[in-house]
Amino acid sequence: MRDNTIFDDVFRTMMEKMTFLVVPLINDVFHTSYPADVEIVQLRNEYQRVDGEIITDSRLLIGNRIYHIECQSTDDTTMAVRMIEYDFATAVEFARKQGRRYRMEFPRSCVLYLRNSRNTPDFLEVDVVFPDGGCHLYRVPAIKVENYTKDKIFEKSLLMLLPFYIMRYEKRGHEMSEDPQLFQELLNEYEVIRSKLEVEITESGRSELFSDLIGLITRISDHIFRNEEKVRKGIGEIMGGHVLELESEKRARLMAEAKEQAEALGREQGMAQGMAQGMAQGMARGMAQGEERLSDLINRLILDNRGNEIQKVVTDKEMREAMYREYQL
Repeated sequence: MRDNTIFDDVFRTMMEKMTFLVVPLINDVFHTSYPADVEIVQLRNEYQRVDGEIITDSRLLIGNRIYHIECQSTDDTTMAVRMIEYDFATAVEFARKQGRRYRMEFPRSCVLYLRNSRNTPDFLEVDVVFPDGGCHLYRVPAIKVENYTKDKIFEKSLLMLLPFYIMRYEKRGHEMSEDPQLFQELLNEYEVIRSKLEVEITESGRSELFSDLIGLITRISDHIFRNEEKVRKGIGEIMGGHVLELESEKRARLMAEAKEQAEALGREQGMAQGMAQGMAQGMARGMAQGEERLSDLINRLILDNRGNEIQKVVTDKEMREAMYREYQL
């Protein structure tokens, strides 16, 4: 597996499955002001070249503008030419005919550098000389994750940068394993990140995003520190081992528990009510049947000129039962 495959996978996962996370980055880079819930259309990321298929990292349509973002884990000096190739292909694909002329509009593009060197420029530039001799400067911004502190990330809601934040420490992994103070400083920093992320997610109302981002952060960290077990496990415990219950999750849990208790209480009350109703109905039926049986016995005694025994039958249970048997009632 190529080293940058995991970075591409995490980046594309966010772009395809958590696309809304890119909105703050686009606003920050291109000075736009899209709302968090702006509609985003995913465009296909493949196009054919004579010598094979080219796959871009992401192309997004917001309104009538196309945005193209590439994620780079290394400082590739050919990136400027690659970017203009990608963008030219997009411009051709979406060219609009205006009479006998065509209008080709390049997408708004940038490169997100997960790693950079002192020589990594702030803009990638290509001088494009047209057939008439005119020269135009193709220029796209280079965004360096290293330039974003954790405070700036949360201040600007650039949560999609969090999985890659750990890469600034990858060259110090062994040093932190050997130095308890440095190691603790790293753990303290990630405790702050976890806590701020929890607050950010709780306020946004996207509880499912918390565990998703924690998973991506841990995945990159596990890769970066794959040879430093102590550091890898320490961050894993901070990010995954002590995940607190979100307020939205707590409310959902309490509501579910309350519903379950209400249903149980309802069942108990229903059973008690049913038993009470059954007993009442049974007693009513028994009393009605008893009254009817006694009435039949009294009538029989009157017909047999035994009226003088009626008082004893009414007051003496044993005598009454004996009379029932005698008259087969």
